[in-house]
Amino acid sequence: MSPYDESSSAVSSTADGEDRAVEAALRPKDLDEFIGQERVREQLSLVLQAARHRAATPDHVLLSGPPGLGKTTLSMIIAAEMGAPIRITSGPAIQHAGDLAAILSSLTEGEVLFLDEIHRMSRPAEEMLYMAMEDFRVDVIVGKGPGATAIPLELPPFTLVGATTRAGLLPPPLRDRFGFTGHMEFYAPVELERVIHRSARLLDVSIDTAGAAEIAGRSRGTPRIANRLLRRVRDFAQVRHDGEITKEIAAAALGVYEVDERGLDRLDRAVLHALLKLFGGGPVGLSTLAVAVGEESETVEEVAEPFLVREGLLARTPRGRIATAAAWQHLGLTPPTAPPHASLPAQQDLFGGSPEG
Repeated sequence: MSPYDESSSAVSSTADGEDRAVEAALRPKDLDEFIGQERVREQLSLVLQAARHRAATPDHVLLSGPPGLGKTTLSMIIAAEMGAPIRITSGPAIQHAGDLAAILSSLTEGEVLFLDEIHRMSRPAEEMLYMAMEDFRVDVIVGKGPGATAIPLELPPFTLVGATTRAGLLPPPLRDRFGFTGHMEFYAPVELERVIHRSARLLDVSIDTAGAAEIAGRSRGTPRIANRLLRRVRDFAQVRHDGEITKEIAAAALGVYEVDERGLDRLDRAVLHALLKLFGGGPVGLSTLAVAVGEESETVEEVAEPFLVREGLLARTPRGRIATAAAWQHLGLTPPTAPPHASLPAQQDLFGGSPEG
């Protein structure tokens, strides 16, 4: 089995070049047009309205949550609602304090700075950001060694919008400097149906209610995935049918792309199949499970497991990974009446590690 390529999966939550181009065309332009995230939208609307009433820049905003839920879109909406320009960068692109100082010193008053993956910024840049966020000032170090001097540089008021998929990795001093924190939740199927209908209109795609519901149910609660699946189903409908998307056509198309009715892809099903057929439902160590499906442990742990756990198909326990009753039902298999591990101690990893791998 060839190694799993997440970028080739129709249900990957990461964006490639095509996704970014399409997302730019489909992005809503204001909060009223933004679908879902009702609580975050309401709270953010109050923050922005209050700032406009005071004729001031809004507080710094931290948006956290899994990828593909609209953090970048909301940052652009913040800038649009305030009538301000936006500068976009990311944590991995800022490896030195000087990189951040160059960006901050070029900001204009009221500008929005969107910093994606803020948890991956270097520590020196992070420490410089503290002062910039709180006092709108940075100290630029000139020279080296004992003769080095710090030159204070005043910054115009700006709004930092930080985005992170790992909020727990942010140090408390940085989190505390954000005036508003919004946590993005996975979308309900009915919300994704609205996303799909809106995108279909913008892409000039004909789709009925049942077709949209079929795609929404396989989109893992993520608008980015919903829009990607819509495009793949559109291609299928145009090439093999008359271009209109119905429930039957959507199901057939997604079958071609190996996305089943719950949104599982090839890797997800391979992990469950190995866990059920080879190990009787577990418990089994991560490394053993990864070898069984021909993938790296990190791929299984970071790509497949989070969704399987969220779907209630797999559980992580101190003894190893185990399948739930829903997993047996989903693959149409019958659980053994007396699981092999029922009277045995925790199954050890084939390579001598702990069951957790």
